[in-house]
Amino acid sequence: MLHSTLRRGGLALGATVAVAATPSALAQRIQKARAFTALELVQHPAENWITNGGNVLNQRYSSLTQINRDNVAQVKAVWRTSLNGSGLGQGYSQQAQALFYEGTLYVVTGDNDVFAVDVETGQILWTYEANVDFENAVICCGRLSRGVGLGDGKVYLGRLDARLVALDQLTGKVVWDIAAGDPGVSEGITAAPLYYDGKVIVGFTGGEYAVRGRISVYDARSGELVWNFYTVPGPGEIGHSTWPQDNEAWKYGGAPVWQTPSVDPELGMIYFSTGNAGPDLNGAIREGDNLFTASLVALDVSTGEYRWHFQLVRHDIWDFDAPNPTILFDGDFDGMRRKAITAVSKAGYLYILDRTSGVPLTPVVETPVPQDAIQKTAATQPIPQGDPVVRHEIDVVGEDFEGILRNQGRTFTPFSTGNPAIWRPFSGVTWHPSSYNPANDLMYICAGDGPGRGTVGGDPNATIGPEPDADNRRYVQGTFGSARDIGTDSRNTLVAMNVTNHKVAWRRLLDSRCAGTINTAGGLIFAGRFNGELTALDSDTGQRLWSFQTDGGFTTTATTFEHEGVQYLAGIAGGGVTGGRLNDGLWLFSLNGTIESLPPGSGDPPPANGPSGGADADAPHSDPRAFLADFDLRRTPSPSRGAEIYATVCQTCHGPRGEGGQLGKPLERGLTIEDIMTTARSGVAGTAMPPFGNAYTPEELHDVASHIVNRILPQR
Repeated sequence: MLHSTLRRGGLALGATVAVAATPSALAQRIQKARAFTALELVQHPAENWITNGGNVLNQRYSSLTQINRDNVAQVKAVWRTSLNGSGLGQGYSQQAQALFYEGTLYVVTGDNDVFAVDVETGQILWTYEANVDFENAVICCGRLSRGVGLGDGKVYLGRLDARLVALDQLTGKVVWDIAAGDPGVSEGITAAPLYYDGKVIVGFTGGEYAVRGRISVYDARSGELVWNFYTVPGPGEIGHSTWPQDNEAWKYGGAPVWQTPSVDPELGMIYFSTGNAGPDLNGAIREGDNLFTASLVALDVSTGEYRWHFQLVRHDIWDFDAPNPTILFDGDFDGMRRKAITAVSKAGYLYILDRTSGVPLTPVVETPVPQDAIQKTAATQPIPQGDPVVRHEIDVVGEDFEGILRNQGRTFTPFSTGNPAIWRPFSGVTWHPSSYNPANDLMYICAGDGPGRGTVGGDPNATIGPEPDADNRRYVQGTFGSARDIGTDSRNTLVAMNVTNHKVAWRRLLDSRCAGTINTAGGLIFAGRFNGELTALDSDTGQRLWSFQTDGGFTTTATTFEHEGVQYLAGIAGGGVTGGRLNDGLWLFSLNGTIESLPPGSGDPPPANGPSGGADADAPHSDPRAFLADFDLRRTPSPSRGAEIYATVCQTCHGPRGEGGQLGKPLERGLTIEDIMTTARSGVAGTAMPPFGNAYTPEELHDVASHIVNRILPQR
């Protein structure tokens, strides 16, 4: 069952579209959400899923049992609804976890468009179209949103242009819309807002663009600011002494908040972990530990006053921040019941702390690490002594890379210009949410241990703050990225960690990375996969019990709920920049479904040598350069279109000047237009470089290749 409606067509900023095909009686079935109490927000979800984390403890655990180990193999799809092509441009990703309340699903796409969808029919009831101006909203890591908030009859959206919007839950019309941040300095919001105690809580991104991170709280009825906490302390504030006192690096110090926080109503505290320091790869101009970057922070939820912090990575130069949502639970430690919190970072370490004080509940040792005088590295790092989530060293590399394998490629091996290094992991645990099972004290973590490489960094003469005349706003000052070409292996895993003793219960090797987990009292874990599968595993053993192939990368975290006595699963299969086929399908599953799984591979990106675009494209060529024989390389390229494609698609991985980025290698001088067109069209197997032949015409590939050769490479 597919549902489509026309979209766009000259709508004003933040327009709401009522779907004409929807019977008014159907739309009237939308039920207004209450101003949820603290008691409601800590309960394990069952009939509804009203916060991004399932509850404000961020446990992502449901008490439902109708779908269980014994019958999950019978689950099929009920319907698939197209979200009107929203977020299908290159550079977009679908990463949002859906909310559900009394018969209606609420989802947001990478384009920041919000949809209310009837659960019984898959019909779109209303649509809010954000119409974000991406000319001015410059953000890291793709165009995306990770969810919406819900409460007091409103749906709350944080936009990539740093606007915070409250929508009428019944109609989708704007109740209030505020400029919560400044897109002119690359502030933005990607995490789902959290409704709590009549307030809306959001964190801001921008750590790669000289932004000083913060978390802010607004009145849910008016949008008025209640309190604001900067994650990089200013003069006179706790932690400011960990920044240089002879410069103003702290003003641009990063520590963005990528996640939806957790809340303990009994303690009256809010918790979140933070992102990288700024500039990301240049520690030379920010000597010190650089609080509160790469840290777990606790505040008074009513006032925003500081309570405690625990820094996960001191003086981060590896982008080892902590975007994974924090989880709260109560557990037994040394015979005592303790209030605990978990945080896991891209360095691949899990920290288990007392959430009343920030004191570790399992051992953490300040461990001496190798030094780099230029980067002003920290003398020690706080390393947990429990079982590792991922591997933390490299045992072997290809012969061409043996010269840069130092310190056995261990985590925290430093690098600087002229002193390159490789290490493991590059990005151990990222934003993909983990979940906690109160029945067995296991935490289910999506992880990867591919290696990273740093080649440029540590310039003591670099500009502090954004370059005033730069064509872009990036504030990285170095070069690093994935190092999949060095010959060592990379693994994607799902790890079950006992959080009361810090021991791995089981570990499963995956052929495609998972995009977050939820788990249920039915003994199941549900995890979306980049290859388009939604899978179910036994929560005690990790045995795979069910999988369903969709038509897009399942790069969102699933949601489960019960409606009129039937348990459902829902999620967007949409892929995007991080992996998987880009699509706009919202899927619903149950034991009563009738739609069979699609053929294997349906959620993978298009074939590397697939058609070059358009419905009449030729059949695939065995020679990836063969398409150039029919193309006139003497045509005059469009500089503006080439620059736009590069900024939208290429810059995230390869950097604004081709210096390399989080997933891509530096662009080498000497590349020809033909080289770039061929690689862009076909992709590179076994790397993060996808094929773009199905997304762009040869003319568009020529435009961006010409831009790279004529504008980007001369800067290298």
